Amino acid sequence: MAVPASLIDFNTFPHFLIFIINYCVRDGAVFLLVLDKVRKRIDSVVNKRMEKNIAVFVDGPNILRKELGIDLEEVKSVLQKNGNIKIAKVFLNQFASNKLVEAVVNQGFEAIITVGDIDVAMAVEATESCFNKSIQAIAFVTRDSDFLPVIVRAKSRGKETIVVLAEEASAAALKNTADQIIIVGGR
Repeated sequence: MAVPASLIDFNTFPHFLIFIINYCVRDGAVFLLVLDKVRKRIDSVVNKRMEKNIAVFVDGPNILRKELGIDLEEVKSVLQKNGNIKIAKVFLNQFASNKLVEAVVNQGFEAIITVGDIDVAMAVEATESCFNKSIQAIAFVTRDSDFLPVIVRAKSRGKETIVVLAEEASAAALKNTADQIIIVGGR
């Protein structure tokens, strides 16, 4: 009879394992078979828990500049080393060219075009992700500390915070608050 993994309390798991060992010790082959199944199930549960879903928010006008040399493909690549990107949004103003919007979309990001303040729209979206149970980490691609309150909120909600910066000298407040800092780009 299989015991659903959801019924196993991992705080008392060693006791459960001892029960299985004592029950199955009579037949060595059965014991090894059961032990192998238990090991595989533990590995799958642990690996599933280790997979992290990330929400990425890019401050387009502040970061997508020729002089900074930021490539969204590089941003995706470095963030995918930390987990699975589930939400990827680039915030642009109404003056963004159609070519830029197309390039953003072709990189797998959702282009959010706003007439108002981009920082406000991005902060609202990022704050909403703080309450999304399927997201474990929130990444900000920016150069300024406008998003510091959102980073603090995300951390208070148990989210890992990642800041992707264009240059080492960017936003000391972000560097001192975020859980992880990644520097990308080059001139």
